[in-house]
This record gives sequence, C-alpha cells and structure tokens, in this order.
Amino acid sequence: MARFTYRAALLAVLLQSAAAFAPVKLPVSPPASTALNVASTAISLDEYLQSKIGPIEAALEASVKSRIPQTDKICESMAYSLMAGGKRIRPVLCIAACEMFGGSQETAMPTAVALEMIHTMSLIHDDLPSMDNDDMRRGKPTNHVIYGEDVAILAGDSLLSTSFEHVARHTKGVSADKIVDVIARLGASVGAEGLAGGQVMDLECEAKPGTTLDDLKWIHIHKTATLLQVAVASGAVLGGATPEEVEACEKFAMDIGLAFQVADDILDVTASTEDLGKTAGKDEATDKTTYVKLLGLEESKKYARELIDEAKECLAPFGDRAAPLLAIADFIVDRKN
Repeated sequence: MARFTYRAALLAVLLQSAAAFAPVKLPVSPPASTALNVASTAISLDEYLQSKIGPIEAALEASVKSRIPQTDKICESMAYSLMAGGKRIRPVLCIAACEMFGGSQETAMPTAVALEMIHTMSLIHDDLPSMDNDDMRRGKPTNHVIYGEDVAILAGDSLLSTSFEHVARHTKGVSADKIVDVIARLGASVGAEGLAGGQVMDLECEAKPGTTLDDLKWIHIHKTATLLQVAVASGAVLGGATPEEVEACEKFAMDIGLAFQVADDILDVTASTEDLGKTAGKDEATDKTTYVKLLGLEESKKYARELIDEAKECLAPFGDRAAPLLAIADFIVDRKN
C-alpha cells in the first residue's frame, strides 16, 4: 500500500453528502429460522453470478468515465485496472448480504462499486516496484507497466477517494446514518487497522525468520479479510439487519476472508501462471511467509475448509436466505485461480 493523506475536509464533504439523504423506513427482516438445511439452500452459483456480474460491470464502467479532457489519462488508468476482470467477490458479497435482509441490488450497488474500487487500488499499489514488484495482474501488464509509477499511484489514490464519493452521492433508499456507517467502515478498512497496516506488517515479515502463525493471521485479517468483512457487513447494514445480525455477518466474512488468503497461498504452489493470471511460485521465490510454508500443503487445505465450515455456521439462523453467501464460501476454497 502507498502512503495516503486523509484530510478532515474530505470527511466533512462526505458526511454532508450523506446527510442530504432523507431517512426512509427500512423493510423488516422476515423471522429467522433456527437451523440451516444445507441441502435446501443449494443454488447454482454460476447462475447467481451471471445475474449479478452484468449489472456490476456496467456500474463499474460508468463510475470511472472521464467528464473533461484533462482527466482522460488518469480515468483511463483507473479503468484499465478496475475493468481488468476478476471475480468481483466483494461486490457480490455486498449485494447478497443486502438482499438476505430484504434490501435491493440497487441500494447496495454504490457500495459494491466502492469496494471494488478500494480492492483495485490495493492491487495497483501492491504491484508497484516499491511493494511486491509484479509486472502481471489478471493476465495483463500491471498498471505501472502501462502508465508509469507516477500515474499508477495517482490512479490508485483517485479510486480510493472516488469510492467514498460514490457511496455518498449515489446510495438511495436508506437513511443517512446507514450511509455514514458504510463510509466509516470503508475508511477503516483502508487505514492503519486495515489494508495499510496489514501491508506494512507483510513487508516487515518478508524473509524475516521467526514469523509465526499469529503474525500471519494478523497480516491477512487486516490485508485481506477486513475488506471482505466490510463487504458483507455493509450489505447487511444497507439491507436493514439488526446489530446482532450484522455481527453474525462479520464473523462469517472474517472466516471466509482468512480462508481466501489460505486458498491464495495454496494456489501459488499448485497453479500455473496462466491459470492464476499472475506470477505463480513467487511466494517461495521471495521467501515469503505463507500458510503453506508454516503448515504444509495438506494442513493448509484442511485449515481453509475448517474456516469455511465455521463461517457457514454463522449464517445458520438465516436459512435459505443465506444460500448465495454459502455458495460463495464454498467457491472461495474450491476455486482454481
């Protein structure tokens, strides 16, 4: 992660924008079931994703359109990485959580877009020579290879600031306090107790002897799991979940976030560069501490599955309404790239 400067004026503008929305009465969640019938919640994840990806891609593309000629280059750089593909896990999680509590895709979409902007910013900055020094991402040259380090840094910064603006300006149908809640969650996910802190710890532990499993967990809670947690929790907030329901969603998302990183570490040693769309085997080449390095391949696979099983238990009270989130949880450990 690059260094970011947060100004009080920006937050003030965001809060003013959020406050412009009139409170709206939210739908009441239907009664929660007491047990999860896994068989009855089976869905076709492919079909579900097909129904979501089109609207998400359209919203992402519209979010970085240049409005004046002077911004063409930076908007092109932003769009290059934002529209480079990817699984769109974070936007889908946000929408699925919102819908689980009776909210709509339209209500969740601005936050879904913001999440993908923040995630893309982190990838642009992670790939920089001063960080992970990667020249391939999603099967394409990384942003700084195409646009130079200076523009890549600024494109990442612009995606970050635009993410907050996008939520404040475009979220409709919920009260201002919920919009402010989402903005606060997004902001926290990027800072010292989020992506930036996790990345700093990750850099400090590279090739450092004595890195423990607790160190690794701390890194990936903050670097990977936190943004997934914000995706699910924000969707739940926008859908009208109670604080207790949001807490259950946060626990679910923390577990799948850690499982996501364990799966990434496994894929780094089991998949090819062509399958991954980025350099395979780089963790071992740089002597990076990973779950596979500390636990071994088979134990890492077992740990990822345990995390997913634990995560799914958190959604047991929501019954069939949780089916998309449960399917995504399984996908996280079964994916091939």
